[in-house]
Amino acid sequence: MIKSKSLILITATRFLLPLQLLFSLFLLLRGHNEPGGGFIAGLVAAGGIALYLFAFDPARTRDLIRFSPYDIFGVGLFIATIAGIPALLVGEPYFAALWWRPEFPFFGEVALSTPLLFDIGVYLTVIGAVLAVVLALAEAEE
Repeated sequence: MIKSKSLILITATRFLLPLQLLFSLFLLLRGHNEPGGGFIAGLVAAGGIALYLFAFDPARTRDLIRFSPYDIFGVGLFIATIAGIPALLVGEPYFAALWWRPEFPFFGEVALSTPLLFDIGVYLTVIGAVLAVVLALAEAEE
């Protein structure tokens, strides 16, 4: 069942959701060096999925995300928490930033870091939290 009867909203959502998710990934990956990061990227991604919810319905939105928002929240919180452990393993304080620059075929040198891991955790936590609230409100309305 489609919630919205607006053909314009339904059509626009099919184009805007992938763009918003792609933009959220850009913000996530850019965030540990420049403005952006896991929080704002998670809000952009959750906003795109909320737009999908407005155009369609909670059941189709849950099918789209495939996982419970609570599971997404929990995985994100776990990732953000373990981001500090590598620093402890090398004798640094918890959450001290560590950087690795491995070489990958076809990509060359890639900068990986514990701040990026933390941002990914925050990204998933924000998406899970916002979607849990938005879906609960939408389902209470029905």
